[in-house]
Amino acid sequence: MASTATDGITVVTVTGEIDHTTAAPLIHALDLGDLGDRHRVVVDMRHVTFMDSSGINVLLVAHRQLTQADGWLRLAGVPNFVLRTLQIVGIDAVIPCYTGLHEDLEA
Repeated sequence: MASTATDGITVVTVTGEIDHTTAAPLIHALDLGDLGDRHRVVVDMRHVTFMDSSGINVLLVAHRQLTQADGWLRLAGVPNFVLRTLQIVGIDAVIPCYTGLHEDLEA
């Protein structure tokens, strides 16, 4: 997992699986205390190979915390199989999902 900051936006790049055994680094990367004053976050999911309910819960908690801090969370490059899961549970209606990272940063 890598994290970079561009124009006040933190981009967290996630690779591999996001499940109950691998969610800890994502939780840490999206922690408000670690983000400092950067409360606008894009999660780059282009290289995610699997995500279960643990990953969904991490994203929902981060979304709520960032929104309460007058920020936002967006998802970029969500693979179709992950996007379908997010659509089934309605996360795409709560957290904006973009097909590419550049679209997300410009929105």
